[in-house]
Amino acid sequence: MYPAHLVAPMSKDLTDFGFEGLTTPEAVNSALENMQGTALLVVNSVCGCAAAMARPGAKMSLQNDKTPDKVYTVFAGVDKEATEKAREYLLPYPPSSPSIGLFKDGKLVHFIERHHIEGRPAEVIAENLKMAFNHYC
Repeated sequence: MYPAHLVAPMSKDLTDFGFEGLTTPEAVNSALENMQGTALLVVNSVCGCAAAMARPGAKMSLQNDKTPDKVYTVFAGVDKEATEKAREYLLPYPPSSPSIGLFKDGKLVHFIERHHIEGRPAEVIAENLKMAFNHYC
């Protein structure tokens, strides 16, 4: 677990942009179980690829005609139980942070794992998500 003061700016990077932080397993269940519509879930992380690629890419992706109805984030290494619960919804994919999942009517329909984020510019992540939004949203 990371000290709260250290990760606060990393968390605020998404929550200040409108992502709802899910900090408990109950909040994750409330957001994702039996949901209707679309939702984007960013599994945030303290790593450099989250800062340089995943978070900026997720934010850029929302500059699109079609976007998810809801946008959420959990923070791996900070909100351990919430992240574990979120990862249940991301199965069959193995734990990966950062990572980004798109849900439609409670089903995972698009997923970007860490190895698809590392080494790719944020613009590529954003374009990948926009294509998914255009298809599912």
